[in-house]
Amino acid sequence: MSTTFIGQPVSRVDGRLKVTGRASYAAEFQTANLAHAAVVRSTIARGRIASIDTAAAQRAPGVIAVLSHRNAPRLPYGAHKGVVDAAVGERLHVLQDDRVSHQGQPVALVVANSLEQAQHAATLVRVTYAAEPAMTDVSRAEPVLLTHEKGGDSPPPEVRRGDPEQAFAAAPVKVDQTYVIPRENHNPLEMHATIAAWEADRLTLWDKTQWVNNTAEEIAAVFGIPARNVRVVSPFVGGAFGSGLRCWPHVTLAALGAKAAGRPVKLMLSRREMYYGVGHRPHTVQQVALGAARDGRLEAIRHDGYQETSTYEEYSEALLNATRFLHSCPNVHTRHRIARLSIHTPTYMRAPGEASGVFALECAMDEMAVALGMDPVALRLRNEPQQDEFKQLPFSSRSTREAYRLGAERFGWSRRNPAPGSMRDGRWLIGWGMATATYPMNFAPASARARLLPDGTAEVTSAASDMGPGTWTSMTQVAAEALGLPIERVRFELGDTRLPKAPVHGGSMTMASVGSAVQAACRKVREVALARANLTDITEAARRLERPIEATEETSPGEASKRYSMHAFGAVFVEVVVDPDFGETRVRRIVGAYGAGRVVNPKLARSQCIGGMIGGIGMALMEHAVVDVRNGRVPNANFAEYAVPVHADAPAVMDVIFVPEEDPHVNPLGVKGLGEIAMVGVAPAILNAIYHATGKRIRELPATPDKLI
Repeated sequence: MSTTFIGQPVSRVDGRLKVTGRASYAAEFQTANLAHAAVVRSTIARGRIASIDTAAAQRAPGVIAVLSHRNAPRLPYGAHKGVVDAAVGERLHVLQDDRVSHQGQPVALVVANSLEQAQHAATLVRVTYAAEPAMTDVSRAEPVLLTHEKGGDSPPPEVRRGDPEQAFAAAPVKVDQTYVIPRENHNPLEMHATIAAWEADRLTLWDKTQWVNNTAEEIAAVFGIPARNVRVVSPFVGGAFGSGLRCWPHVTLAALGAKAAGRPVKLMLSRREMYYGVGHRPHTVQQVALGAARDGRLEAIRHDGYQETSTYEEYSEALLNATRFLHSCPNVHTRHRIARLSIHTPTYMRAPGEASGVFALECAMDEMAVALGMDPVALRLRNEPQQDEFKQLPFSSRSTREAYRLGAERFGWSRRNPAPGSMRDGRWLIGWGMATATYPMNFAPASARARLLPDGTAEVTSAASDMGPGTWTSMTQVAAEALGLPIERVRFELGDTRLPKAPVHGGSMTMASVGSAVQAACRKVREVALARANLTDITEAARRLERPIEATEETSPGEASKRYSMHAFGAVFVEVVVDPDFGETRVRRIVGAYGAGRVVNPKLARSQCIGGMIGGIGMALMEHAVVDVRNGRVPNANFAEYAVPVHADAPAVMDVIFVPEEDPHVNPLGVKGLGEIAMVGVAPAILNAIYHATGKRIRELPATPDKLI
């Protein structure tokens, strides 16, 4: 029987649990004597609570407790900052004082015997406010220089090489435009929920999270108890896309409610509450200026971007990192700023930073191709760098040229008529556009445990998460191959702080990090078992065991990360059709070619890429939160008015190409991750295709019909 599983399209090992409803998500765990909580939220953007009357709520049927800043216990809120938390500022201290920093901030918590009783009682809480002037309009904010930039090796917020100002002034061909991305909100299928249960000073949390260890450490710091006293369980996550990276205030509220009630408490956010409590992709404004010689060689790049953040934390993402190395240019200036608003802190959203920054850069590159009368692919090939010109390091591998070639070939790019509006299908205008994609290879310390049992099966564990990419399955594949066992004889377990510690499930780092630890632990167990039995067959060696063999291994980045610049690269090609009278845009085809190292499971990897493509369609054509600048309220905080792509919006053709790429430097498995890069480049490719179809350049997302009519 074959034991070569890496690279095989194995179906999801947890698929049956999910389709039969036996996979338990955060809100579905059953605990005895469960109570329910509902949150009362502020209706102003800034000020203080002048009065709060909870008497009617306390008298309501089924109510167990009503908490506000007046009676909630004072929590120590000890120091804690995981890598996903804002590096500058202090997180919201919930129900600790009368200050209001943003619309939708929790101001009271009702705990009752049933959800309906809690929700009804919450409507009876009467709050009056002393409102203060609030900054809620990002267009009126004064951006300030970021304290430091997050992402990559945390470069300073302003970086310069060469003399970009003089080079731009002297360049014979110039592009200088501003690109705007509105706030985009997290709308995963599973809404955030927490069940909290205390036993003396020990707390168990069943929580929707992408990082169980960080949630345990944060709640321990908030309540002033040892992290070992907090157990977090999260075996299945119904989509998160970054919303589950941080530990948000509702987790603290659930624990507070359980403490007050003296029994387990469940708190589940509504769809509307998701818009005020679990972060969002920040509103971003970027100015990109490109200067080029007439042969297409870039002589100057200036990329100046700013994004919104809250008044109490400085959220930042790798907005400008890609600009520093994606295309060859001797003169580059990037500057990253933030605009402080009376909002809740933004957070990571699939491909954070890169999806936004590459959108502006790749749209500007398309504008430069038009100004030069040059093919967009040829322009990028003309400016293909030989090394990372920012870090002055060689790339561990870079398959951009091959991605351009394979993607263009599969798409049929050579048949493109470059003249805008020149390609039609009846009354529909056809547009072809493309863009480059990139995302860093992230690798963090991780640990895993493997146990080989005398019956010839193995148990492998790590406290990793799985929000949908297939972690259960891909880790089982890695373990089975490293052990030399049939895949059905390996059981993988994740999502519990009682398991070996794992890094955050985000940043496309899980396979590189946890996968490497799983491989190391399984290899160790196999080596010990074979040596002990003096055999070469692992199944026979297992049968001779008197007791299980166990090994726990930790892996972490080595010196190669300092000698090479490590990134995945890709190219995205898109065909759109635009109705010339109504401005309706439909994406017909997307071809994505990716150099992302070793692909552990091409079936899951293709699904990842398709998901990223559809997410890019939402970013390009639909998603935007409307903010009422009078009070910071989001009036379209619902699925009726906040549009996301549905099946009818999916292109008939979504073609994924994995460029063969062996990279021995990145990590023991040679993988780079696909979750993020799959979305990078999709939105600019769509906008560039719309220009090709219509001759109209849209620089503010989303490209809704009103902007085309």
